[in-house]
Amino acid sequence: MSIDSILERIVLANREQHPHRDISLLRELVAALRPARIEDVAQATDNIRALCYVLKHDRSSKIALGRYLANVMVTRKLLHLLTDTGITQNKGFWGAAWQALADKILPPLINDDYLRDVFGQLFCNVKDHVWVNGVHDLVWLDLFHSLGFRIAQPRVAYGAILHETLSAIHVLSYRISAIGLESELVRNYPSIERFESPFLRQNDEINSYLSSYGAWLSDKKHVRDDAASIDVLLIQCEDVIIKIRRTAAVQGVSVSLTRLLLCLTQSIDRMRKLLKLTDTRCTRDAAPISVKLLKELVQADNKRHSLRQLIRSNTELLALQMTDRAGKSGEHYVANNRKEWLTMLYSTMGAGFIVGFMALIKVLFSKLVLAPFTYAFLYSLNYSAGFIFIHVMHFTIATKQPAMTAALIASSIDKGKQKLEELVELVVSVLRSQFIAIIGNVAISLPTAYALAWAWYGVFGTHLANPDKARHLLHELDPIASLSIFHAAIAGVCLFLAGLISGYFDNTASYANVPARLRQLAWLKRLLGEQRLLAMTTYIGNNLGALSGNLFFGIMLGSIGQIGVVFGLPIDIRHITFSSANFSFALVGLDHQMSWQVVTTSLVGILLIGLVNLGVSFSLALMVALRSRRISLDQEKTLSKLILKRFFSRPRDFFLPPKADSAETPRLPPPPHH
Repeated sequence: MSIDSILERIVLANREQHPHRDISLLRELVAALRPARIEDVAQATDNIRALCYVLKHDRSSKIALGRYLANVMVTRKLLHLLTDTGITQNKGFWGAAWQALADKILPPLINDDYLRDVFGQLFCNVKDHVWVNGVHDLVWLDLFHSLGFRIAQPRVAYGAILHETLSAIHVLSYRISAIGLESELVRNYPSIERFESPFLRQNDEINSYLSSYGAWLSDKKHVRDDAASIDVLLIQCEDVIIKIRRTAAVQGVSVSLTRLLLCLTQSIDRMRKLLKLTDTRCTRDAAPISVKLLKELVQADNKRHSLRQLIRSNTELLALQMTDRAGKSGEHYVANNRKEWLTMLYSTMGAGFIVGFMALIKVLFSKLVLAPFTYAFLYSLNYSAGFIFIHVMHFTIATKQPAMTAALIASSIDKGKQKLEELVELVVSVLRSQFIAIIGNVAISLPTAYALAWAWYGVFGTHLANPDKARHLLHELDPIASLSIFHAAIAGVCLFLAGLISGYFDNTASYANVPARLRQLAWLKRLLGEQRLLAMTTYIGNNLGALSGNLFFGIMLGSIGQIGVVFGLPIDIRHITFSSANFSFALVGLDHQMSWQVVTTSLVGILLIGLVNLGVSFSLALMVALRSRRISLDQEKTLSKLILKRFFSRPRDFFLPPKADSAETPRLPPPPHH
């Protein structure tokens, strides 16, 4: 239906003597403004401009629509729309997640007495925020001016709206005070107890402000207080939030603390908007703030039942701290000069040697006739024990690097540690370190597995991998005839998840004070003695994340293939280092009777498996790290272009260390001594 016909019906309805509560005409008007394609912002802009044109040239339509909007608003409760929509509620994450899921299946009952529910009926398309946010602020301002809407005008028509807005400010103030007294905030910033809390002081100022405002509404001769002192206290509240987040970066963070900080930040921001709206001396700022508030409310209402949005808003800071810790670990995986490059090579060679034995054990386990669950248990035990042993021996698995180094790169972008040119050099160092790590793993796992296969044959007189098993191992490396690339991608996802798990447990060790709590156990102190207990708990505090990540990574690698067997799914894992060892087993098992085509196909398969392992894990880790820091896409594109330019100008630096320390090479701080 056209905008003109809807306005005509609104004019006719306005001639009735009683207030018009029905929102059907308003829904039709919003539907007329909504573009046919939600993403078509140009059409939405044209529709709003068409409405503005009619309102400016038809006074009866302007008056009728203004009264209609006022009636819709003043006959309903506005408070909850302003205090709840777009603000994280103070409830547990799992409770909120369950509520969001339940609301998706069975939407909550709509109460026509609350403007929050009516607002959701007007912008009923879950993607309405796309075109509402896409339309330029000036276009919305033109519409507001065409309607002549002023929230701070103390007229009868807007008196109820103003009263509700002031009540919303009062509610938000009490909410900020209550959260400011939460034990988790006090624990992370004890100074709140020692000094006068800005969270409590702002409430005193708000009470004084609202009392003065009420007296001014009754008698204009009364001098009304301004909100300047309140704004100063809100800035102090934000300073405390920043300090708590800095403390959390060292001591760890929980989902509940994340939720409290998010709720505080959103409540302070909403209060600022409402204070400016109610301040008649800030009329220039009121209209633009109204536009921003409209866009914010539409987006929040569209996503109030979104489980994805809930997870994102509640875990953003947690993800940031997890990737921050992974980034600190990533400093260990970057070789800036020749000495560090060679150290990385030796470290990965040691890991390749151990992987040769792990591959041998897996082949032996596969010879047993067991149930899928038992296979999964034995394979997981082999992988987890091997990876943990590699970590304890200070060796390096090449594929464990990407999740750590990606977080390091994102952290450097976010904190502005380096200029983009210097950041490119950091990326070059990361890729160079990754290259030599792969070489170290593969170069040793191949001959180690080859030697073990011959030793097995010499001792037992039979091949470790008989011809059938050897052909099966070669088939698993074929990038065309098998699903090796897909399975390598699954392994890459496991590597990414292992990186997140490492960050999570590192965070938990700090936030929950695990080492200090272990030292309090009297029976453990009697068992180990104070010196051994101190050494053990210190090691756990510094390495809990790495140990947990290796444990769960091993479980994932050992279980996924057997899950595929149980459910009949074509899922498994392919890991470059183990694939290299399997090639050696197959080579010995076939007595070197292998055509050059098979050798070439297998080696290409190993190379592609490695690239997919690294590419998937690095991409996922970098994406999460960048998103957790809200880094713009433009920065990512610019960095990518500079890296490509650098590769074509000096490709050698991506593989080999600089001949001498260069002033251009960014130096990372030395790793902490554990």
